Amino acid sequence: MLRPEDIGNPCCDRRHDSLSHRENNITDDERGSKDTLRTQIRIERMDCATEEALIRKKLEGMRGVESMQFDLMQRTLVVEHEAAALDAILDAVRALGFTPVTAGEPVTEKKKSAWPLALACVAALASEGASWLGQPSWLVAALALAAVLTSGLTTYRKGLIAIRNGSLNINALMSVAVTGALVIGQWPEAAMVMVLFTIAEFIEAKSLQRARNAIADLMKLAPETATVQQADGAWIEINAREVAPGAIVRVKPGERIALDGEIVSGSSAVDQAPITGESLPVEKAQGDAVFAGTINATGSFEFRVTAAASDTTIARIIRAIEGAQGAKAPTQRFVDRFARIYTPVVFAVALAVGVVPPLAMGGAWLDWIYRALVMLVIACPCALVISTPVTIVSGLAAAARHGILVKGGAFLERGRRLRWLALDKTGTITHGKPVQTSFDLLDATFDANRVRALAASLASRSDHPVSLAIAREAERDGVLRFTVDRFDAVPGRGVRGFVDERAYWLGNRRMMDELGHATDDMARRVDALEQSGNTVVMLAGAKGLLGLFAVADTVKDSSRDAIAQLHALGVRTAMLTGDNVHTAKAIAREVGIDRAEGGQLPEDKLRAVEELAASGGEVGMAGDGINDAPALARADIGFAMGAMGTDTAIETADVALMDDDLCKIPAFIRLSKATHAVLMQNITLALVVKGLFLALTVAGLGSMWMAVFADVGASLIVVGNGLRLLRKQYF
Repeated sequence: MLRPEDIGNPCCDRRHDSLSHRENNITDDERGSKDTLRTQIRIERMDCATEEALIRKKLEGMRGVESMQFDLMQRTLVVEHEAAALDAILDAVRALGFTPVTAGEPVTEKKKSAWPLALACVAALASEGASWLGQPSWLVAALALAAVLTSGLTTYRKGLIAIRNGSLNINALMSVAVTGALVIGQWPEAAMVMVLFTIAEFIEAKSLQRARNAIADLMKLAPETATVQQADGAWIEINAREVAPGAIVRVKPGERIALDGEIVSGSSAVDQAPITGESLPVEKAQGDAVFAGTINATGSFEFRVTAAASDTTIARIIRAIEGAQGAKAPTQRFVDRFARIYTPVVFAVALAVGVVPPLAMGGAWLDWIYRALVMLVIACPCALVISTPVTIVSGLAAAARHGILVKGGAFLERGRRLRWLALDKTGTITHGKPVQTSFDLLDATFDANRVRALAASLASRSDHPVSLAIAREAERDGVLRFTVDRFDAVPGRGVRGFVDERAYWLGNRRMMDELGHATDDMARRVDALEQSGNTVVMLAGAKGLLGLFAVADTVKDSSRDAIAQLHALGVRTAMLTGDNVHTAKAIAREVGIDRAEGGQLPEDKLRAVEELAASGGEVGMAGDGINDAPALARADIGFAMGAMGTDTAIETADVALMDDDLCKIPAFIRLSKATHAVLMQNITLALVVKGLFLALTVAGLGSMWMAVFADVGASLIVVGNGLRLLRKQYF
């Protein structure tokens, strides 16, 4: 989140900028004092955390490499390096058996054929059958070797590379285990283990692809082409990436909008659910903004493009999600640290199991070596390691689908711990557009419509929100306006003007006091209206008060429900507003907010958030992301309201709500709780399965094929469990 001290500081780029450069992998501002560059590399076939560890270990010791940031879900590595080191980095990745692809290079990933795996499965089953039927041992061995070589050459190649680089990943462990089984004559079992492992890897890759697709689907929201007006007036369909800001684009009924823009002619209802999660289409007319990826309903309109395809709202959302994936959540960091210790420890235990009993207790060598090989298969922590990124990415994608842009797994995990939520009033709890709530005629000698017309005539010359509300109400009711001469604004009080050479004043209580028009009756009426959350202005002529107008910023329909949901989740609420105390307390009572503070300057809001934090628990702050910057920066989670199309909010908020629906904050908290629950389920399952099969193996009850089923089965279960977060039950 943007901190106050970072504003204007070009070095405070803490929003995962390394993943935001989709078109160019090197930019001028990424050149440091030592000519360091930041390059994004896509690494084909990098699917497992153990493969990430292998690459990390290879590059960490290289000269010129300063930092690395991996994203397994998108198969990318962002590396900060000296300019001369890039070729060496790419060669090192290739030496590990991977294919690195930098920006601008074509992606040539090939789909693996299933036929060799199917043949290997038949050969492994035939070897098992031949063994059961007592066929010659050479036939059993030949069928087993055929199965291993057909399905396992890739595993052996990866395993040898890992061993050569001092890494004990799943491929190395599986290669050692299967080779050991062949050496001790366990031909059918060696074949079945390799085939089962390869099948399981194939299924796991498909499952992980579904998680990747959850993000990739966002990229497909905006169509590739747009119908653009040419200089001669003709309309031509061209690639959306070639359309420059300022161009005029036509949208037909039912079409998906290709670019961000502002309507210049026509009107329609637009389904903004792909970005905001809103259930109903939004009416759009001339002057309204439209966004790439949203769907036009029945009307037709033309709009002026306001952002290039690479900088549309949906493009910024995708970059933000990719950046969020690059920052590991606390649980994921813990699991990674645990796995680095766990695997070598289990390998050492397996070595001891295979050697100590035969030497110290006279155990049978083949029996204990077999048990050690089974333990090697169990040792890989794939289920444990893969469970966290899949779960976090599923949570981030589920939130994005419903208009909640979460800027990292850390915030997704932290949401469940919120105990206080501080909220700005205007635009967050209320609509931010004051409306006239009442009018009282104070001089019976005047016609009510004339008084309203006089007030509207003065109000229409002002840009103050209260004046604009009075003018809008009069226009809606068809009240005529008079010509105002010698108009003058009186700072802090109101306005003054002449109609038909008679002076009139429209202003607050202070103005009326200074004019000598204050009365006890007026004071009682004003106090009563202010106590109920209204701002009061009065119209006066030369002889006294003519009319009283009450204006209020009305509460959103969703605010009461949102506050009730927050309370049900154990989150207390505080409203911090610059409005007067009476208005603050009235709005708070209306929506059920626990605490209300009025007359709040930015530093006062910051102080209030600090007080809430000192009371215990984590604190969130919801506001517009700019005026509330100090309080948003201090809060543990900053929520930017109505961030759709707003660069600042999307870039700086911890959580950006793409529309103004406050109910999405409790939805985010429910998703956070669900994400944490799934993480704990996955970690517990993975550890329990590992522990159980390690115990069975030491007791002599485990087998290699059981170990493969346990390891890969657990991986598939945790992946499937993590993908459950993509459902809608939290929203």
